[in-house]
Amino acid sequence: MAVGEAIAYGAVTVVNALATGKGAALSVKLWTRAKVRLTDKPGIVEGVILSDPREDKTLMKKCVLRVLKRFGLEKSYGAYVETESNIPIARGLKSSSVASNAIVLATLNALDECLPDMEVLRLGVEASFDARVTVTGALDDASASYLGGVTVTDNRVFKILKRFEIDEQLRVIISVPEFKRYTVKMDLTRLKLMADGLDSAFREALEGKWQTAMKLNGIVCASALRYEVEPIFKALELGAVASGLSGKGPAIAAVAYEDAIPRIREVWKTLGGMIIETSVNNEKAHMLR
Repeated sequence: MAVGEAIAYGAVTVVNALATGKGAALSVKLWTRAKVRLTDKPGIVEGVILSDPREDKTLMKKCVLRVLKRFGLEKSYGAYVETESNIPIARGLKSSSVASNAIVLATLNALDECLPDMEVLRLGVEASFDARVTVTGALDDASASYLGGVTVTDNRVFKILKRFEIDEQLRVIISVPEFKRYTVKMDLTRLKLMADGLDSAFREALEGKWQTAMKLNGIVCASALRYEVEPIFKALELGAVASGLSGKGPAIAAVAYEDAIPRIREVWKTLGGMIIETSVNNEKAHMLR
């Protein structure tokens, strides 16, 4: 049976959309690859998450079924799916949005079909709702992953308000604690109390001032969700152009030029967990076959 493959890229938060439905995200050169092999078992989707086999595979199944249904093929095919990723799951690094993009594209590739970008994104967002891994639909995260650069979105009406590319000399360093936090299990009460502050950050992002937006969002969200803000301030003191909590955490990210990265790494090593270093990404998600 036909096989399709695709890759989608990671992202970090510029403005968190959980409280207001409006957000922004910045794409980074982390990745998820998906391989989809069609089978003659209609409606049955099986597979494995190679990089974290114990994780739930519901999203994987929902993505494939959404695409098959789009073409009226859910009674003709099933699929076997493999995903591999260097994005830690449930740390605020958009692993679900990236996986949905990669799996939807790989399924389209296996079917030898193409769809407009917004429809590809919609299928992934709908599958994320089906799998109950999102609260807002996460169009901000999904669009940054899929299109590259910075995207600013209103998730409530499924609209990308702005997209722009960023200086590819910028590097990204991420502190990733060992514990996980799943979005749908979060208590958002305190974050919603800070909606005005998040709206201010959102307006900055809409004007192209993503660095200011990321800093404002980082401090607001870290405080509301009871994380330490000192690592964010320390990264800024050491030369980062922006830093903040990514998603609902626990990961924090800093964007900086190469000369500042060693200084930030040295300080953030004391936080425990893992340090990831990568770069910003302006490249679009794409099929590999």
